[in-house]
Amino acid sequence: MHEAGLIRDLLAKINELASREDATSVTRVTVWLGALSHISPEHFAEHFRNETVGSLAEGADLTVEASADINHPQAQDILLRSIEIAEA
Repeated sequence: MHEAGLIRDLLAKINELASREDATSVTRVTVWLGALSHISPEHFAEHFRNETVGSLAEGADLTVEASADINHPQAQDILLRSIEIAEA
């Protein structure tokens, strides 16, 4: 499934960033969905919850910002805006 692969790639970035900071968990994730990314915020959230089980981001609060601008230069992208972590 295409969405699962996108989420796994995003999760790899999240885990890399969290590991660099010696995080014990990721508490919040904010993503931006381009207007042409072909996934709704609800569908994204569902896949995110499924893919984060057992990861540092499991249970993280998720904020999804969805763009309606089809002319935006990154309209086809899913972007990681920010993460918040808990440290040991």
